[in-house]
Amino acid sequence: MVKLEEFEDEHFNKEKPTSTKNDALLVSDDEDYSDTESEVSNDSDVEVEGESLFDRVSALKDMLPPSTRRTVSSSVSSLTSFTKAGLSFSGKALWIISTSAFLIGVPWALAYAEEEQYIQMEREQGMIRGANEMLTPGAEPEKKEAEAIL
Repeated sequence: MVKLEEFEDEHFNKEKPTSTKNDALLVSDDEDYSDTESEVSNDSDVEVEGESLFDRVSALKDMLPPSTRRTVSSSVSSLTSFTKAGLSFSGKALWIISTSAFLIGVPWALAYAEEEQYIQMEREQGMIRGANEMLTPGAEPEKKEAEAIL
């Protein structure tokens, strides 16, 4: 059988306050002593300088109930999975668009530039013919002269 004994703290017995008007908060009606004097020290056992932000945030997790932690965790998990899926899809779509542009767009651009050069050359030749006709208005075209000689 277990026998319980009550031991009083020596600190409480030595410094038991006397009942005065100013100390009324320290003494109750049944004269139980309560230690309301708090000792605030500037020295702390916790090293705040050595802690990182992650350490401080992870220490706050005990403040939330497990159901709330589960809800927050599942929300963050689903958000990260959606973000990863979206970025993956965007990267693949960008790859397909850029390779298609190179495979189709570059040859088309080269063909278009070549066609523009041909059109420009025809304009220049037309301008040269017009200038030659203005200089020699009575001359026949070169083909007729070449046929006459033969």
